[in-house]
Amino acid sequence: MAKLKFGSVEENVVTREEFPLKKAQEVLKDETVAVLGYGVQGPGQALNLKDNGINVIVGQRSGSKSWDKAVEDGWVPGETLFELEEAAEKGTILQYLLSDAGQIAQWETVKKHLTPGKALYFSHGFGITYADQTGIVPPKDVDVILVAPKGSGTSLRRLFVAGRGLNSSFAIHQDATGKAHDRCVALGIGVGSGYLFETNFKKEVYSDLTGERGSLMGAIQGLFAAQYDLLRSKGHSPSEAFNETVEEATQSLYPLVAENGMDWMYANCSTTAQRGALDWWKKFRDAVKPVFEELYDSVATGNEARLTITANEKENYRTELEKELKELQESEMWQAGAAVRKLRPENA
Repeated sequence: MAKLKFGSVEENVVTREEFPLKKAQEVLKDETVAVLGYGVQGPGQALNLKDNGINVIVGQRSGSKSWDKAVEDGWVPGETLFELEEAAEKGTILQYLLSDAGQIAQWETVKKHLTPGKALYFSHGFGITYADQTGIVPPKDVDVILVAPKGSGTSLRRLFVAGRGLNSSFAIHQDATGKAHDRCVALGIGVGSGYLFETNFKKEVYSDLTGERGSLMGAIQGLFAAQYDLLRSKGHSPSEAFNETVEEATQSLYPLVAENGMDWMYANCSTTAQRGALDWWKKFRDAVKPVFEELYDSVATGNEARLTITANEKENYRTELEKELKELQESEMWQAGAAVRKLRPENA
């Protein structure tokens, strides 16, 4: 493993240079990777592994929309596409990519096919970390590993097709065979990771749940909504409010941050924007830090897991979820967003 230094801090990382695809193919040459679940992460990981020459099958409930999508993507029923339990039986590495709720519901079905020497692979530490709530406790004679791409399955696939990679974390929870590390890293390279950085299941889920509720989704939506609503209340038009809140951020500034960092973006903005940003960013940091402290504590105590599991167990959960998503979709801000996106040059 290579070392990545951040001042006095060192991290273990794996790159494609030291662990090339050819090595990954060699490690996995006798394996059958069964991708269980074809929802969020399943399609991207399965297709990337397949395109990288790995023997892959997919397990999904027939008659579902995800089954139909798998067929559309080229998976053949009875050859490379099977019911979940049959795929679990056939696979030597089971990529458990169902939703967290789905993993809980299907655990007893999958567990009985975790025979000695197999590997159980996750892309999220939820099921293992909160085992007291999920009931997911793997047998001691199988490898338990994790590769967590830092982005959606859609992004993973798009970047792979474009010849690029999405960074991933990796972790070894249980090494029963002595091959867990190589299996894990080979799969990480196979699914299209840019580079892999080492973590453990608990740290992965703590950072992931904090990020999703924080700067990746929850906090950013809250920030957008607060600024948009303020501008609208002060008489600015929907177009002006949306462009100054979301469009300029996502289409102009965030890509620059991704390419070169926030420091570079600051240095290449107008002196007026630069001065204002430098004066205000710490005020925003100090304002939201207590909220992040509360959020992390809720994650670490298992409260967020409990809320998620309890919500998913309700009979009307899907109906209520659709109502919440519809409220977001039909808000003026995102209706303005839909109109603005249609006016982008590529859509004209």
